[in-house]
Amino acid sequence: MKEVETQICPLCQNIDTTLLTYAENRDYVHCSQCDLVFVPSSFFISKEDEKSKYDMHQNSPENQGYKDFLNRLAKPLSELLSPKAYGLDFGSGPGPTLSIMMETLGYKMDIYDYFYHNTPEVFENSYDFITTTEVIEHLHNPYMEVLKLWKCLKPNGMLGIMTAFRPDDKAFEDWYYKRDVTHVRFFTKASFIWLADKLEAELLIPQSGVAILKKKNI
Repeated sequence: MKEVETQICPLCQNIDTTLLTYAENRDYVHCSQCDLVFVPSSFFISKEDEKSKYDMHQNSPENQGYKDFLNRLAKPLSELLSPKAYGLDFGSGPGPTLSIMMETLGYKMDIYDYFYHNTPEVFENSYDFITTTEVIEHLHNPYMEVLKLWKCLKPNGMLGIMTAFRPDDKAFEDWYYKRDVTHVRFFTKASFIWLADKLEAELLIPQSGVAILKKKNI
């Protein structure tokens, strides 16, 4: 097996990590504690190249297929929310869509995106819910980013996350999702169980690829 230097897990900071595989000219490292698979920072592309990839996305509110995809989170989340709840869509992308869908359902929404709507003042607000769809797999420091969002949630607030759940090791070898060079963190249900335990949150997984963490009313 290819030798790889010890890597610290970007989710749980564990050092008990091992090389899972080498493919697409980069390492994929597995964490024994939170079950995350991650790409080491030495393989990251530049911010300029990353944005160029996102600029190619064709997602928009006019794309019904994309809206159907987002409904995998929007529907179960909206069933848990109070009327007129106040939310933030984190990582809204070049064509904000989920925020519009939630506004149509009667919720007030803010948006934030590092590349397209960089308004850090939103993190001074308190929200009833925060959504982040197809974002967490891109984050270089996922725990710190999640913690920042968690601090913006009111008691009983909810963080809704969408990302493709990593398949088993054999299927991972041929998994399409890992071929996107901007995807550098790969989660499983076990990863979210670890995260919920760390945050002392309630965890709901309505279907594969969707995780909702509820903040306790302390």
